[in-house]
Amino acid sequence: MNVQVQSTSNVQPPPVPRGVEEMQLPVVMMRDVMLKTMFRKNLTTVGEVSQAICLPRAVTTELIDIARSQNLLEAMGTLNASAAGNEMAFQLTDAGKARTLDALAQSEYFGAMPVPLDVYRAQVKRQSIRDIQITRRQLTDAMGHLVLPDDLLSNLGPAVSSGRSILMYGPPGNGKSSISNGIRDAMGDKIFVPRAIEYAGQVITVYDPIVHSAAETEEDDPNSLRVRRTFDTRYVKCERPTVITGGELSLSMLDLVYNPTARTYQAPLQLKSTGGIFIVDDLGRQAEPPQSLVNRWIVPLEESKDILALQSGEKFEVPFDTLVIFSTNFHPNEIFDKAALRRIFFKIKIDGPNQQNFLKIFAMVAKKKGMPLSEPALIHLLKQKYPTIDNIYANYQPVFLIDQMIAICDFEGIPYQMTPELIDRAWANMFVKDEHIVK
Repeated sequence: MNVQVQSTSNVQPPPVPRGVEEMQLPVVMMRDVMLKTMFRKNLTTVGEVSQAICLPRAVTTELIDIARSQNLLEAMGTLNASAAGNEMAFQLTDAGKARTLDALAQSEYFGAMPVPLDVYRAQVKRQSIRDIQITRRQLTDAMGHLVLPDDLLSNLGPAVSSGRSILMYGPPGNGKSSISNGIRDAMGDKIFVPRAIEYAGQVITVYDPIVHSAAETEEDDPNSLRVRRTFDTRYVKCERPTVITGGELSLSMLDLVYNPTARTYQAPLQLKSTGGIFIVDDLGRQAEPPQSLVNRWIVPLEESKDILALQSGEKFEVPFDTLVIFSTNFHPNEIFDKAALRRIFFKIKIDGPNQQNFLKIFAMVAKKKGMPLSEPALIHLLKQKYPTIDNIYANYQPVFLIDQMIAICDFEGIPYQMTPELIDRAWANMFVKDEHIVK
């Protein structure tokens, strides 16, 4: 369930550039991106080019006029009829083709014009995750499908609203991942993600359809002379992003990814998550030591900026505006030193449910899966089985036990039912007997 915390209108959109001078990009770079786009996509009209490079028609016309003045483009005549009338078509001259091939040899990037890093920094401030204020009701509604202790929400609320870092720890199977997803759902609003950014003439692609969920927007008619743009379409309006990593996370995944063929860069995971949430699940299961991973985050967490490096070795700063959630089954003292723990703003323990909440979860799962409850079976479970594990309950156990009983009933060809015998059979699969196996 998504809860509207901050309406899209409260996030100031990136302003639409009105001319080439407002772009804050080298004119040669803009011209070359346009030429490469026309060449690769076989585009001829201003409307087509405008849509492909994500710039207003007026700015695109300026770039075409610059290319024409340099004998890189030439007019073909009013050959393309459209709803807006006959539109002038353009094609690359021989000199234009030569320049385009040379530009492609330097970088294969074409399409949406990149956003200068400094311009992107300003947009990050306009839509900062630290400007979100989440109320108890909003957080409760987003996690309405979870049975949680009251004091847990009291601790989570201020942590989420701070936009800082959170460490959730506790025994496995108690919903740390589900809580992280609930935090994501509670955000509710939309931000603007650049398709690509530019630094020192290098293009870094940011928008990723796997990470970013684009909101529905009205398509501009490329042939219309009067296109109403409400924001700079070099950005994509998206839900606040969520990046979830687990045991596969490595330090190299937090660096720029260089494509030697295209000679462009891809943003690392934390940059893609700007304005949203970065969840490090199962901390302690990675090949990298947890201490090393947290050490990599020290500067971003404390200074709201990250340091990245180009292939040349040149380092530069990018904004770090991300709610980082670490989730682990280990006790923090086992995997961090005190200095690292100081830098994680909130530490929240996620314990298993008490017996009352366990029964609530059990009843909810049974109802959802069509398994009738049985008092004798539940008494058998609580009085005979749980004492063997010191009455330690976990949130995953109701789902596990009920799914086991459903599988048994399906195999035996009997209606779904809950009996002490089925409880025993299901229980036997939940734990592995501690014994020595002769090899």
